[in-house]
Amino acid sequence: MVDPLIQKEIFEHLSKLPAGQQRRVLDLARALATGEPVGVPGSEILRFAGMIDPEDLKQMAQVIEEECERVDLNEW
Repeated sequence: MVDPLIQKEIFEHLSKLPAGQQRRVLDLARALATGEPVGVPGSEILRFAGMIDPEDLKQMAQVIEEECERVDLNEW
């Protein structure tokens, strides 16, 4: 069942988009309805493999290891 308020708001936003972006919204809605994965296939991004300098990758991994495992008890 479609929520009329949501449908109205989607239509308002959709009507402001150019045809190409409307098509993207339609593609996303179809994918969500059918359960298809949404995104870019890995085969399309393989051309980027190896483009990041190994030293930069090492530095990124180090920062992730150091910063992402912290818990700030005063955050909340």
